[in-house]
Amino acid sequence: MDLRIQRAVVANLSTRPNAVETGPFVLGLDHGTDSPHINYATPVPGAEITAADVDALVAAFGGRPPRLEYVTTCAPDLERLLLDAGFAVEARNEYLICTPATFTAQPVPAGFELFVPDTDAEIAGVIGVQHEAFGSPGAASHADVDRQRRARDRGAVFTGARTADGRYAGGGGTVVPSDGICEVAGIAVAAPHRRRGLAGAITAAVTERLFERGIEVAWLEAGGDDSWRVYERVGFRPAGQRLYIAKY
Repeated sequence: MDLRIQRAVVANLSTRPNAVETGPFVLGLDHGTDSPHINYATPVPGAEITAADVDALVAAFGGRPPRLEYVTTCAPDLERLLLDAGFAVEARNEYLICTPATFTAQPVPAGFELFVPDTDAEIAGVIGVQHEAFGSPGAASHADVDRQRRARDRGAVFTGARTADGRYAGGGGTVVPSDGICEVAGIAVAAPHRRRGLAGAITAAVTERLFERGIEVAWLEAGGDDSWRVYERVGFRPAGQRLYIAKY
């Protein structure tokens, strides 16, 4: 599974509008945002990597802080090269996977509805909740909306949640699927609506839509014990480890 996840990450970064291939790395650049969670690199699994390759990768970032995310077993010697080049570990996260066999649907809590954002205003409203939940409060930009539309046009899933009176309450989605596998990401619930089961309902709805489209494996990372429990209820199970490492 590690190899399959890493290959999917490579494929996803290759879809970025300004993606760069440099030696054994793919750098997923998008000049429409400065977010390090979008502009990062990953190694091609199984490729031989040298210190010179790391130097070339840093240069390819063009002044942006170099940052990588990858499954550790797919490049076991890379971390030492990066540390020698001045990088520092941000996090070691366990990733979880879900298949149709482990999936469990979750009810939508009373007072909310899930919907597929379609208009610019709906897409921006859901992204705004995600920004706030992940510590980047502020309205969604035109570039944010365009990025989401591009992903949707290539098969990504995006789901929103709102209250009965139309207030945006949460959302989540996926990257562009690749080879029967897809990452679920950006599961967010606005602060006033948390601990009511909405995160689980959103996660389940996104995951179920993937399976309806023939995706074999959905995967994600949990940001803490609370989210871990949410994802386990949906049917996600631990499967491997990924490293986040950067040079600021």
